[in-house]
Amino acid sequence: MSRAQPLWRRALAEGLGTGLLVTVVVGSGIAAAKLSPSDTGLQLLENSFATALGLAVLILMFGPVSDAHFNPVVSLVDCWLGRRSGTGLTARDLAAYLPAQLGGGIIGAILANLMYDETAVTWSTTHRSAGHLYLGETVATAGLILLIFALARTGRAASAPAAVGAYIGAAYWFTSSTSFANPAVTIGRAFSDTFAGIAPGSVPGFVVFQILGAVLGTAAVAVLYPDAAKADLYLGEAVATPHAETTAGAPS
Repeated sequence: MSRAQPLWRRALAEGLGTGLLVTVVVGSGIAAAKLSPSDTGLQLLENSFATALGLAVLILMFGPVSDAHFNPVVSLVDCWLGRRSGTGLTARDLAAYLPAQLGGGIIGAILANLMYDETAVTWSTTHRSAGHLYLGETVATAGLILLIFALARTGRAASAPAAVGAYIGAAYWFTSSTSFANPAVTIGRAFSDTFAGIAPGSVPGFVVFQILGAVLGTAAVAVLYPDAAKADLYLGEAVATPHAETTAGAPS
């Protein structure tokens, strides 16, 4: 199991994975704006396509080490659902994962900026503060949590990379907020004043409604999959041995 790995190694994998995820999101957003400067729809298509594929690859890359959460709300729900059976993250694990994810997200945005010859840190001026956007973030995050833990409950771990990548790619289009669904990614995107950015003042609202979405998603898991607390979120084994009957999960 990936949780047999030392905590420092798992935290490093979470930081690297989250950072590279933000690099994919921000970098592909910059590239899309440069390649299709007059077509916002095409920019979004390019950005969402790269993100969906990149996320699936990153889950495969880091899943065997840390289970590839890359998302604070996924780690929080994993800890919460596993608190009785002892299958989720421990409080000590959580204390290592969260700062690694948040720090990785910031570094990932800086890396994307530098790769495209932008200033390392430029605060985004794209304001995303409106009720319909908050609703979009709630729906996006709730759906992500339900997907991940439904896979965990039903032993379909091998489907996680493709399923989670596909969900995030689709949610770019069916949610008004373009599905950030991840506090670490949200904070990271504030560090880049580009197509994928979000103004710092808009970040708290998004994070609050992502947490609300996580709560609603967890409630849906509890109702639809009442034994979910017994399922480990071990993506690592599923990635390493996709035909094994294991449980799993991963985020965006």
